Amino acid sequence: MKLYPVLIHSLLLGISTVSFSAPTSFDLRSVNGSNFVSPVKSQSGGTCWTHGTMAAIESNLIMTQQWQSNGESGAPNLAEYHLDWWNGFNEHFNADIEPKKAGLTVHEGGDYRVAAAYLSREGVVRDVDAQSFSSAPKFKSDTYHTYYVRDIEWLSAGDKNDNIDAIKEALMEGGVMGTALDWSSSFYSSSKNTFYQPPSSSEEPNHAVAIVGWDDQKVTQAPQKGAWLVKNSWGSNWGENGFFWISYFDKTSAHHPQMGAVSFKNVERLKYNKIYSHDYHGWRDTKKNVTEAFNAFTAEGGPKGKETLKSVGFYTADSNVSYLISIYRTFQNGELKDMVSMADGEFKNSGYHTVDLGYDVELTKGDNFYVHVALSNGGHAFDRTSDVPVLLGGSSRTIVESTAKAGESYYLSQGKWVDLTQDEMSANFCIKALTNY
Repeated sequence: MKLYPVLIHSLLLGISTVSFSAPTSFDLRSVNGSNFVSPVKSQSGGTCWTHGTMAAIESNLIMTQQWQSNGESGAPNLAEYHLDWWNGFNEHFNADIEPKKAGLTVHEGGDYRVAAAYLSREGVVRDVDAQSFSSAPKFKSDTYHTYYVRDIEWLSAGDKNDNIDAIKEALMEGGVMGTALDWSSSFYSSSKNTFYQPPSSSEEPNHAVAIVGWDDQKVTQAPQKGAWLVKNSWGSNWGENGFFWISYFDKTSAHHPQMGAVSFKNVERLKYNKIYSHDYHGWRDTKKNVTEAFNAFTAEGGPKGKETLKSVGFYTADSNVSYLISIYRTFQNGELKDMVSMADGEFKNSGYHTVDLGYDVELTKGDNFYVHVALSNGGHAFDRTSDVPVLLGGSSRTIVESTAKAGESYYLSQGKWVDLTQDEMSANFCIKALTNY
């Protein structure tokens, strides 16, 4: 039987899907006798961000039973180091500038935005497929089992924790969530196994971990009660079998805009043969005053010269965003024409989303097609050459180059379509087209 997150939320936990009231404590390791947390791992190098990412995806695969239903055995175990080597932001590999080598140093940095770019572009593979730290594993193989994360959402508890229930609800519905902290022994109590960095501290996050539960009555070093139960990546001999507590009032955890609370959900075995996109590095900036944008693509056709456009991926940069997706076959004289499919809806949380079209669109090799996305608020996410923090926000930073071509991404301004490269030569909108052969 396949149980999706919202179904588990309502059936196993007895919580209404309409009006949510969080219990005072919760632990994904023990939900009515079920464990939705994968085993603790021990990281090598500066790969904590890959472990926080995989801890969340593995949990969702357990919760939805996608791991078992796809014939996998044991607990979900994904390849952190494939993400580490092939994320596209480092000196090992950046397809936008190959064969030039530049960017982050492998094993020494990354974050959840970097992970999202990789996941939405490549999908994620199993540990048994491509787990290698000392040397780069093979990038792709027909033998790999690849999983695709349909939705990646960024949440925040808010300055006064007034939105904390939204994180608790997301945890119960989607499983483990990625977070981060500024690790320092001065903020950690080994006797209590609790962590608290006061908001007055100037230090930025330098370590990624994963939230698996909470306790409103947990006492920490903070002046008020309440803490997140967190899974670390330093082995099961550290802390309490690899777990510890972070105060609700910590500066970073559940509060940092990019690293505070990230949900990776609706994970499924990759069913698409091709993911068309121009935004190799994902969400690097936002065109805040733009409501309508489109990407132009040319069908490659697949082995038999035919393929079917099934779904569209894009980012929302704000909460409670309504969207309208439209697929066109023609862009001529500054006008989109011949609409052949559409889809609409609303997303509560900011992040990356995958939407199935109302009607499939048949494509032949060489066909031009145009994926138009209108958003009610927040603007459109785009990729560009960017200044990326190393180790989640440390003092060391590096430039990661992106490239773009005229004729790929457009936005509507005063009733006319404007090529995005006129504003920024390396920029492309984060709009993807997902097809099957």
